[in-house]
Amino acid sequence: MTSGDVSLETVTAAKAGDRKALEDVLAGLQDRIYSLAMRVLVNPDDAGEATQEILIQILTKLSTFRGESALSTWAYQIAVRHILNARKLRDRDLGLTFEMFATDLETGLVADPPAAPDQALLLNELRISCTMAMLLCLTLELRLAYVLGDVFEMDHAEASRILELTPAAYRKRLSRARAEVIAFTSQHCGLVSNQAKCSCPRRLPAALKSGRIRSGSYPNSAGASVDYAAAKQQIASVVDDLKTFKLQQAVPGQMCPEDIRGRLTRMLSHPL
Repeated sequence: MTSGDVSLETVTAAKAGDRKALEDVLAGLQDRIYSLAMRVLVNPDDAGEATQEILIQILTKLSTFRGESALSTWAYQIAVRHILNARKLRDRDLGLTFEMFATDLETGLVADPPAAPDQALLLNELRISCTMAMLLCLTLELRLAYVLGDVFEMDHAEASRILELTPAAYRKRLSRARAEVIAFTSQHCGLVSNQAKCSCPRRLPAALKSGRIRSGSYPNSAGASVDYAAAKQQIASVVDDLKTFKLQQAVPGQMCPEDIRGRLTRMLSHPL
């Protein structure tokens, strides 16, 4: 039997203080937690800091895990509580709105942009960075519901349990988040709508000038299995509201940074 991607035997050994088992628990959860933090917080520094704090909480609270759900579900509950309750994360929230985001996207568009040497890589980085950033326009509560439901594609029972909501309340929250994201992308994202003013090629010069995208640096798209052209084709192949779903699904999963893995592994050398 397994609990998430970690066997119940491993969890039992970890609860008893077995260091190798504790390392295996971390290995089974760290990418999941970092992916959640990145999709919700977007900023890599905030996501990394939150991930480390969440994983430490998971280790220190592991003795309370009773196996009534998958280990990953229990871990996501801890992660969600931390993200919702950490005042420093709330204080760093930009207060971004879809109206503000749309105005920014449509500022500095170039009708006939010159091609950069690494054009394909830059367009993919811009596509992914913009797709992630637009979720910051949702409230934190709506963002979490959207990420669990439409990005991670969790079933409603698991997602509502993680968010500690009734299934009906979760469905209502997800529906509202989904409607807001669809309304924005269908009007302002050139990958979703041919009528949108913004498109990645037209937006790229302004993104490079502002420093939001840098030639030779592709932090969000590194290792992506889908490039800009393929993503554009995939999104175009589906209809209506599925275009927004496909846009968000075309963002690659995020791996927990090695420095966080290393710090947590070293921490296990000392008693919790």
